[in-house]
Amino acid sequence: MHTLRNTLVWLRSDGRHFQIIAQISFLCYGVLLLGWDADWKNYLAIFSGVIVAQGLAIRFAGFPMDSLKSALITGLGLSLLMKANDPWLFLFAALLAIGMKFLTKVNGKHLWNPANFGIVAAAFLSGDAWISPGQWGSSALIIFIVGTAGLAVLSNIKRLETGLAFLITFAALEYIRTVLYLGWEHDVFLLKLTNGSLWLFSFFMITDPMTTPNHRKLRIGWAMIVGAISFYLANFYFVNGAPFWTLFFLTPFTPLLDRLSPRITSFMWKNESTTKKHIQHQSI
Repeated sequence: MHTLRNTLVWLRSDGRHFQIIAQISFLCYGVLLLGWDADWKNYLAIFSGVIVAQGLAIRFAGFPMDSLKSALITGLGLSLLMKANDPWLFLFAALLAIGMKFLTKVNGKHLWNPANFGIVAAAFLSGDAWISPGQWGSSALIIFIVGTAGLAVLSNIKRLETGLAFLITFAALEYIRTVLYLGWEHDVFLLKLTNGSLWLFSFFMITDPMTTPNHRKLRIGWAMIVGAISFYLANFYFVNGAPFWTLFFLTPFTPLLDRLSPRITSFMWKNESTTKKHIQHQSI
């Protein structure tokens, strides 16, 4: 019992612990139960790349040893979401992902989520890497597993509203177009939402504390914008992995939002206060 208690305390001491366990579980699920073509050379390339790159940063730039946890999360993200035909591309993506963290920092925050940067950069620069949402199938079990684990992780790092704002916006627009406008069956709508990549993105990528706005209301609005643009690109330009591309181009604006946060939030609170006074006056 004492050992179990200590283990729980250790798990809760860092949100990354839950995330690592969840992502390892997803990877095992994909390989063992979904029949992924698991080439050990690809995984070796990914994890050797992220660990060596992070190790160099620890050795020469004075980063703490526990930053290896973040590198492991990046490696797991690449393993779960990226596809390529050559192990060298996985190594390239891993080195780009970790290197980006140290070369593009603004006010202590990254300009991109590391895994997102590695995947999109490798896909864009090589043309032989891609995001594969279809590899997860459309099983409702995937939604349950990813959603539950994601909620657990995000509840610990206080970014739950960001993932939900993105997911609700994306799903609402999909429902309006698919069911209400086009008149298709609900099964078509559900099929668009029941893929593991979308849920992993919602709970483990767009919620990265290092790449999201500091203010809660700004995070929600920012996530809704990502959801709306992702919906548009996916449905009208048929962009594969639209949320990943959208996030790639929008996260560099996060430092600007943080810098303008006092003015924006002051304006939001002023308008909210005026609205409340107007409602109170009408009720009188």
